[in-house]
Amino acid sequence: MSTDIHGGIEFRHPGVDTDYYDGEPWVTAMDLWPLYDQTDYAAFACLFGVRNYAGFQPLAPDRGLPVDLPSGMGSQLGSWVAAGDLHSASWVSWAEIASMDLVTTSDEFMGRLTWCTKSLPSTLHQQLVSDPWPPATLSAVGVPPANLHGATERVEWSTDEVMCTYEPLTLGAVLGPQTHWPHVFAVMKALAGRFGDDGVRLVVAFD
Repeated sequence: MSTDIHGGIEFRHPGVDTDYYDGEPWVTAMDLWPLYDQTDYAAFACLFGVRNYAGFQPLAPDRGLPVDLPSGMGSQLGSWVAAGDLHSASWVSWAEIASMDLVTTSDEFMGRLTWCTKSLPSTLHQQLVSDPWPPATLSAVGVPPANLHGATERVEWSTDEVMCTYEPLTLGAVLGPQTHWPHVFAVMKALAGRFGDDGVRLVVAFD
């Protein structure tokens, strides 16, 4: 059974702790789903420690929902978590995301390999690979190109039988331009320009 992410982006109202503002401290800016609509366990792992098959040191694992979750987000996300329909709730600030070192690697694997046979191109196979590659993987796809070791971007190649894509397992690759995460980060960065790096956060939970 697959795991999907749910949640949204919030900002801290600049009027908090002033005499003129009596609303909630945090305001929901927008839901996550228009910006991010993928299921990528490596991304879930490096950010929140969910389905951490890749062996990343997660940035913000299992923090739970913020105690000052705004009512709009609380009535939806909070109620689902309370009912047990969602799990592994957490949150992370833009300050923490912006400080990530994108060359950080997994503790266990060097990359992620995706391949398909040319006779069945719609059937994809995906595997995390260490160094050296497991014999069963070499049997399935053949000897990889020599330039894969130390690659910083995805590499594609094909043989007579298979088409392959290799991605280095770094934060930059897992959260990079080939994913939906740059959309999320662009919104958070824009809000942080108004409300500060610690005044913007992403709140999530998983099914």
